[in-house]
Amino acid sequence: MNLHRFSFGLAAVSLVVAVIIGLSYGMMTAGPFLIGFFLLLAYAFRGYEQLKGFAYSIMIFAAVTTALYYPSYFVDLNGFKLAQLIIPLIQIIMFGMGTSMSIGDFVAVVKSPKAVIIGVAAQFIIMPLIGFTLANFSGFAPEIAAGIILIGCSPSGLASNVMNYLAKANLALSITITSITTLMAPLITPLLMKMLAGELVEISVLNMMWDISKMVILPIGAGLLFNKLLRGKSQWLDVAMPMVSMLGIGLIIAIITAAGRDSLLEIGLILIGLVLIHNTAGYMLGYWSGRLFKMNERDCRTIAIEVGMQNGGLASGIAKEMGKIATIGLAPAVFGPLMNITGSILASYWHRRPPKE
Repeated sequence: MNLHRFSFGLAAVSLVVAVIIGLSYGMMTAGPFLIGFFLLLAYAFRGYEQLKGFAYSIMIFAAVTTALYYPSYFVDLNGFKLAQLIIPLIQIIMFGMGTSMSIGDFVAVVKSPKAVIIGVAAQFIIMPLIGFTLANFSGFAPEIAAGIILIGCSPSGLASNVMNYLAKANLALSITITSITTLMAPLITPLLMKMLAGELVEISVLNMMWDISKMVILPIGAGLLFNKLLRGKSQWLDVAMPMVSMLGIGLIIAIITAAGRDSLLEIGLILIGLVLIHNTAGYMLGYWSGRLFKMNERDCRTIAIEVGMQNGGLASGIAKEMGKIATIGLAPAVFGPLMNITGSILASYWHRRPPKE
């Protein structure tokens, strides 16, 4: 614990030095100290139970900062374009999601269809409409604005399941909603994008359906088959996949940040503000959509987190397949780290206040 406390001190020193250097010589020279600040802070958080959940999000900020200061390391490696790693990484993450699922997860649809239907409907109505509204008021270039709509049209991912577990919400319902919305994404996401973002960028519905299918349906199907055939025989995979997924998401965000660095430096603060509104409005409207239909507290919390947390990795992959990773991919890259921070805060708040039902 002393070492973690010492890391807090070093992190504070790094931040102070970064501010002094930034004010004296410009922020472009403060990079190493800012990166050091985030890395030391992440390590310090690991030593405290109440802060441990934030460590991964802080590491993502370290990766983003590194990509902003040293973008060349995330653009190509000896002539190999690192953006080509995005799709394989998403497929690995989705395969891991498939290995953690089983047909039994969908039994909840039969047991509580009302909660599942409300959760799925809220997911595909609330976030796309908020994204469409924010995009139209943003004043951004069409492709960057389309990225805000895209993250709204992408379903929730594995992170929402983790946050629901921490929030003492209905984990079975969370897994079911995530699974169903993810499997529906190849059909629903392209149609929503055509309807809401068709005037901003050219959307080929059929091409997007295939792109999402190869990123979602095929690897999840392979993961489900793997789980069925080797259930209980591959515990090492159960341990490894969450770590692989976290590293994969971090690398994807760093690659996108490097690709869109110039645009991000120009509109970064405004985009962060809009993404934060998008994310928090999703939590609020998701929660009250459950209350509107007289659902219990645990289920309302579940829907709030499912709606507010989107699959930034999938949205990034779609942007990559569209050939617009540096523009449409910006909003998903910003949304990912922010939603982990806000989701952790919300989950921690609810964790200390167990549902009374």
